[in-house]
Amino acid sequence: MPSAIRTIGHEDRLSLVDHLDELRSRLIISAAVLAVAFAVCLWQNHALLHIINKPLQVQTKKQVAKGEGTVGQAVLAQQGVLKVAKDTRAALAVLALPRSGLPASTRAQLVPLIGSLTRDVARIPRHPTGDNPVTLGVGEPFTTTISVSLYFALVISLPVILYELYGFILPALSPEERRITVPLLTAVPFLFAAGVLFGYFVVLPAAVRFFVNFNASEFNVLVQASQFYRFAATVLLAMGVVFQVPVVILAATRAGLVTPRQLKKNRRYAILACAAIAALLPGDAITLLLETVPLYVLYEASILLASLVERSESRRRESSSDQPAGASTQDAGHPEGDPAQYPHDAAEPTVQQIIDHVDKGLSD
Repeated sequence: MPSAIRTIGHEDRLSLVDHLDELRSRLIISAAVLAVAFAVCLWQNHALLHIINKPLQVQTKKQVAKGEGTVGQAVLAQQGVLKVAKDTRAALAVLALPRSGLPASTRAQLVPLIGSLTRDVARIPRHPTGDNPVTLGVGEPFTTTISVSLYFALVISLPVILYELYGFILPALSPEERRITVPLLTAVPFLFAAGVLFGYFVVLPAAVRFFVNFNASEFNVLVQASQFYRFAATVLLAMGVVFQVPVVILAATRAGLVTPRQLKKNRRYAILACAAIAALLPGDAITLLLETVPLYVLYEASILLASLVERSESRRRESSSDQPAGASTQDAGHPEGDPAQYPHDAAEPTVQQIIDHVDKGLSD
């Protein structure tokens, strides 16, 4: 465990056993954090299931309002039964009145019927049911709850797992490589979280709306819990990966594969690529636009960051190249040319002497 906490420098030399011991310690820490997160998520599984079911519930309520779908038809029947029961109870109450003209014995028989009908009407649910996914197997509620808790636990513990992974890999990188790699790796979890949130609030509701309503008149649509949660996890994971575009672009520019100028010239292709990615995701035209705009904004932000990094690198190279030039001049003693132009006791020529000497050489 201490080997996972202590800092290992690039110049440190570790044996294979030391590396394996450090890897074991970091894996233990990651597993422990994942276990704690899983326990908390399992404890709060009702809240987590409510969160992941929210897009489906919203879509089901829209169907209910229109009387569409299995739940909408059931709600229409439920409302019809309530109306008939209320009307029947009102009619029996009128007949039970003394002025109704019915014999007293008949009116006495109507009173318990009215009470029984009132109790039956009170037992009919007033709120629509069936807006949650269904389970088909005996153990599916348990296994599905475990799966959802594990999904959330992975997302919650992801920063710690990535930190331990970075801590194991970074000592193998040189200071120059670390200076390039660390900012990119640090941005990965934040961009992943942003992608997951975007997928939950924009992409997943559009996907649920598209698939639930697609050819719904020809099918009795029942959303199975395990398949729905697997689909939701896939969508959120895909958006988390798509939001890594800035990291990929910055890595490509730092590696010299592309330049910010080339990226700026190819903006039209980037727009087409963003639109193609958004088109692969389910949804309508409005959703397509809502998905394309953030992807293109990420592309433009990546170009801006790459340009800033390139300028910073240029300034650093210029400052570092100036220092060796002065040192080489001092080591050489005199620049190339006539040594008599410089005093023998001078440590190094002045800037004006170098300029004059270069001008004379060019004029010759």
